[in-house]
Amino acid sequence: MAHRKHTLAMRLGVLLTVVLTGWHIFASFLWISPPSELRTVVPGKALSNYMLPWYGQSWSVFAPAPINGDYFFKVRAHTPGPDGLVETEWVDATTAELSLAQYQLFPPRAAGLASQLASNFKGAYEELSDEQQEIAALGYYKGDAWLGRMQIALDEVGDDPDAVAAYISQERYASAYAAQVAQAVWGPEVVNVQFQVSRQNVIPFAERHNPDAERPAEQIVSTGWRGILALEDQSESAFAHTFRDALRRSGQ
Repeated sequence: MAHRKHTLAMRLGVLLTVVLTGWHIFASFLWISPPSELRTVVPGKALSNYMLPWYGQSWSVFAPAPINGDYFFKVRAHTPGPDGLVETEWVDATTAELSLAQYQLFPPRAAGLASQLASNFKGAYEELSDEQQEIAALGYYKGDAWLGRMQIALDEVGDDPDAVAAYISQERYASAYAAQVAQAVWGPEVVNVQFQVSRQNVIPFAERHNPDAERPAEQIVSTGWRGILALEDQSESAFAHTFRDALRRSGQ
């Protein structure tokens, strides 16, 4: 009887392993394949919740369109001084966070926040018209409703409300992240913040053997000063602890 129970447990274990392996292969196939209706067989957000952050991957590292550039997210702030506001130096949040991934077999998710945020923001920004981009470069920091005023101003000079809504969403995340970085570095007395997003392409493949080849210039997105914005459920203390450690590792 004991032998029979042992055999049954082994069979159930093998069956469970096969089911889990099959699910993982199927989920990975759906995730790395081009988006299609096939993904709808997995209800809700079950697929993304399973794949992220540990199993996230895509074909963007391969031809014909491999990743060929780096994104950067920099932050500076205004802090109170004896004679008025003092403008701080820029802090490179991307370089700081990437230091958390060096020599780490299992890098923390925090190692890629700024880079991903910069990529998302620049993509939304480039969907705006030239006139709307000029508005984004203005300062919006007075009062609690500055983000709403920005959205109204963008809508007034454009004919694509979806592009504006997408940009405002990224502006909200970027401003809140910049505020967290500023407060982690310069303390809670920060008055307002400014962030700078940029992308720098790598040396073109055709120039890879040229010893004098230089990377192309950074493509910088200019945005104005922003008010302090906080998102629901964010933890300033936990973020500050992690980011300060990253800043020390990066040597800034």
